[in-house]
Amino acid sequence: MKEQINLQVSGMSCQHCVKSVEDSIMALPGIEKVKVSLENNSVDVAYDSSAVEVGQIAEAIEDQGYDVATLSE
Repeated sequence: MKEQINLQVSGMSCQHCVKSVEDSIMALPGIEKVKVSLENNSVDVAYDSSAVEVGQIAEAIEDQGYDVATLSE
C-alpha cells in the first residue's frame, strides 16, 4: 500500500546531510521518493508500507547521526 509520511529531523545543516539522508532512505526496500528540506528540517517520504515500516525509515535517518523528532502521516 502506498503511503506518504513527513518526518521532522534535527541536525541537518548542509547538502552533504541531505545526500546522506536521501541515500540511506533510498537504500531501503519499497521507497519511491524522498524529499529533504533543510529549511523546514523535514523529510517527506513516499513508500510502500507492505515493503518497509516507518520505524525502519526513522532508523535509517538516525543511523546517519540525525534525530527524528516527530512523525506525522
